[in-house]
This record gives sequence, structure tokens and C-alpha cells, in this order.
Amino acid sequence: MAIDPTVCAASNTPFVSVTDEGYFNDNEEEILFSTHTIFRIEQIKPIHDDHTDRLWQVNLTFTGNDDNKLSTLTTHLREDLSRATGWHRFGEILIRLGDPAKAEHLYTILLEAASSDEDRTGYYQQLGRVYSRMGEYSKALSNYERSLQIDKIALSSNHPSLATSYNNIGLVYDSMGKYSKALSNYERSLEICKIALPPNHHSLATSYNNIGLVYDNMGKY
Repeated sequence: MAIDPTVCAASNTPFVSVTDEGYFNDNEEEILFSTHTIFRIEQIKPIHDDHTDRLWQVNLTFTGNDDNKLSTLTTHLREDLSRATGWHRFGEILIRLGDPAKAEHLYTILLEAASSDEDRTGYYQQLGRVYSRMGEYSKALSNYERSLQIDKIALSSNHPSLATSYNNIGLVYDSMGKYSKALSNYERSLEICKIALPPNHHSLATSYNNIGLVYDNMGKY
């Protein structure tokens, strides 16, 4: 692990040497960092010995507040997750990290504690995504449809959120190989997008692309 003291000093991330207080009675130099410390992975290489081939050496470099790449990534994540707050944002990160089981547990708890239809429909959507990632398509459909039913009552018939639900339902049917049902949901999503969104909106491109892929899967070139 490479640690530049000047970078650490300029950062708001606290750290302390615990070499004299550490558990191991050897020559290891131990540093205790705050839990939100961020490191860059510089290199990963295997450690060969006579006992196991399962050990790897990971070389890390501490990143400070003035790291341009880190700042760019942080800005992107904040913009991308700007609508999510608190635990909802944490669940989204779990999904992106490829840990749908933990995300499912989190969103199930949030759904049980939800006090408004707006929160419930959002959690149903996220659970739909989670189950779809896990290949549990029946559960994914059930959650997407529950979200859709809530939005049908609360929103106008051409609200963009309905288009999102229809598109997500179409994606699940597509993954199940039920192309006719996927197509009907994609087309319904497209109809709403045409009414509710500008003609150059990216959601229209997504709808056209999904419809094209379904026809391709059906052999209707």
C-alpha cells in the first residue's frame, strides 16, 4: 500500500499509525483509516508459494480530494442518483455492485415501512430490478405490476413513470422468451413516450431499440 503523507494531510480523511498497538507482534506497519477512505487499485498479482494458489497481492494507492478521476466519478454518481436518498441510494449502489440479495433484503424492509404510495411504487420498481437480476422473473413481474397499478391510480394515463413500468415489464417478458407479451408492453411504453416526452428524448430511442430487438428474436427481420 502506497501512502503519500502530503496527500493525506490535504484530505479530510483521518488516519493514524497503530504499528505499536497492532495485534501482530512482527514488523508490519499498520495504519488505521476511516471507513470512507478511498484507494485506487494499481495492481493485482498472485502470490506463489508451496501451500496455496489462492493468495493475491493488491497494491493500493491512497486518493485525496484533488484526484480528478475520483472527482469526476463522484460528480457522475451524485447526478445519476440525485433522485434517490438515504437507504434507497444505498440499495441502488448494492444493485450496481452486483449484490442483489442484499438489495432485496434492504428494499423488502423499506417496503414494509413505507408510509406513502410514492415510496411503495419506487420500492416495487427496485425489487423488480433485483429479482430480474437474480433471474426470478415471476417475482420481478409481480413487483413491476404492483408498481404499475399504484401509478395508474395516482398518475395521469400518459405519465412517463407508466412508460417506465411497461418497459420494465417488457424486459422481463423478453428475458423469459415471451416475445409477444414483451412487444405489447414495449409498444405501450412507446405510445406514452411519444405523448409525454420530447421527440428527441432518449427513452424513445430505448423503446424503438427494444422493439427492434424483440422482432429480431422473433425472426421477423
